[in-house]
Amino acid sequence: MATQSPSSDSNAKLMSLLAYLIAPVGGIIILLSDNMKNDPVLRKHAVQSIAYAVVEFVLAIILTVTVILACVAWVPYIPLIIWAIQAYQGKEINIPVVTDFCKKQGWF
Repeated sequence: MATQSPSSDSNAKLMSLLAYLIAPVGGIIILLSDNMKNDPVLRKHAVQSIAYAVVEFVLAIILTVTVILACVAWVPYIPLIIWAIQAYQGKEINIPVVTDFCKKQGWF
């Protein structure tokens, strides 16, 4: 089994962080990169961040219909920051509905 170098490990941590912080762009970059999309951990972070970003986008559109609900449309971004920090620390991220949906679809 090949041992990863410290620079590739820190690169994977950074890309995991960016997958959530700049979702869905970070996830798309990971999935388009040949050497990163084969890493199962990075692939899981990428797919989850893209799926959550889609849900977040739809939720934001629904919430901005009224002025009062538009004031809380930024709230779904808070978990992304928390998950980004946890991903950088190497913890496994399980988004309640999104992770199960992605597993059932066979995306990771």
